[in-house]
Amino acid sequence: MSPFRASPGVTGEWGHFGFTVEDGVATVTLDRPEKLNALTFDVYADLRDLVAELPHRGDAKVLVLRGTGRGFCSGGDVEEIIGELQSMAAAELLEFTRMTGAVVRALRECPMPVIAAVNGVAAGAGSVLALAADFRLLAEEASFSFLFTKVGLAGADMGSAYLLPRLVGLGRATELLILGERVDAARAEQLGLGTVVDDLPAAAESLARRLADGPALAYSMTKVLLTREQDLDLASSIELEAISQALLMKSTDHAEFYAAWSAGRPPVWRGR
Repeated sequence: MSPFRASPGVTGEWGHFGFTVEDGVATVTLDRPEKLNALTFDVYADLRDLVAELPHRGDAKVLVLRGTGRGFCSGGDVEEIIGELQSMAAAELLEFTRMTGAVVRALRECPMPVIAAVNGVAAGAGSVLALAADFRLLAEEASFSFLFTKVGLAGADMGSAYLLPRLVGLGRATELLILGERVDAARAEQLGLGTVVDDLPAAAESLARRLADGPALAYSMTKVLLTREQDLDLASSIELEAISQALLMKSTDHAEFYAAWSAGRPPVWRGR
């Protein structure tokens, strides 16, 4: 566990989705298959808290987000969230929308790779959760639907208008967020939303294993820089990368690379 983790201690159990950590791979499994893993207030809150806590646990190097059944995540539960929102005051609504956005921010700022294993429908908030991941692996049955306008809300929600143009360009993002039409796996791959794989569980496991066994500190720094440099000019980016690279040149893993190269053996990464 991180020496900089203050009380309260690391949470042992999460009651609103499945959570495991095995050999450096943390897995969150959305588990409401009868509702295509629709999100509730509690799921949102627990996701926000778990992802913020994850880097301090000390036992995870990569996070896999997946769903059970036919769907990845169909977005907010119509009965348990949208119905309840009708009676809330403006201050409560703002508290809710900030909470949903905090989940996406936590995923982007989490200093470890995040894999979204999209097995089926990713709609509304579910599509944005996938956007917030670093890798999106798609089953042939996967689909995206940014359907916020179809329920009378802005297509820009939870950071979608920030993330999506950076993946597919402003023109395509405008089309997807305003029209809210379903995008199947083949078109999603063509647009750059993800990579279609033949065996999703095996592909997700293989990628997670590769990331967990690799130079975790280098992966972490790469993600952090990719996230931070989205809003920097070139000169600032080059300076930030120079400082970061100089620090990593003193890392255990970089020294291990040279020792392994000199000895003619594969490196044994420690993530330090």
